Parts: sequence; C-alpha cells; structure tokens
Amino acid sequence: MDVTEALPNTKAGTHIAGQLIRSGTSPAPNYGEARSAESRKDFIHKMKISLKELRETMIWLKIISRKQMVARGAVDAAISECDELISIFVSSTRTADGG
Repeated sequence: MDVTEALPNTKAGTHIAGQLIRSGTSPAPNYGEARSAESRKDFIHKMKISLKELRETMIWLKIISRKQMVARGAVDAAISECDELISIFVSSTRTADGG
C-alpha cells in the first residue's frame, strides 16, 4: 500500500501502518472465501466480515487524512477506492439477502 509506505516513521505512524495493512489486506481473502461459500447465509456472513474490514480501513484512512500524515492525493485516492469497494460489497450483500 502506497499510503502505509508514506506514513512517518514515528510511533503513531508505525502503529497506524500496521493496523492499515491488517484491515486493508483482509477484505480480498475474505471475499475469496465468500466466493466459495457453502450457502447464501455463509456468503452473506463472509461478505459482512469483508465490509467490517473495509470500514475499519476507511477509519484509518480518514485519521491519516485528518492528521495530514501523508500527501493528500494518495490518501484521497485510497479513500475513494475504499468507498467504492464498500458500496459494491453492500450492494452484493443486499442482493444476496433478497433486499
């Protein structure tokens, strides 16, 4: 992730980078698990786990942005991408849930 590499080498920067790496890399494998779900209920559950991780990622990105820890353009692009993924996952979950 470009954003994590750009964070300052401080206690806060290192902590946030670690958290962002964990939450930001979790949705993809969880989505892979959802694609192999054993039932609709299992699919929805795994998609919701991905959504939780995406929402956590969004919070870390907003903290980085508000504290101006990295260049605005890099953070804005990551926030936009995360927001798009959240929208896609919400839509997929609603469709699978029948609503």
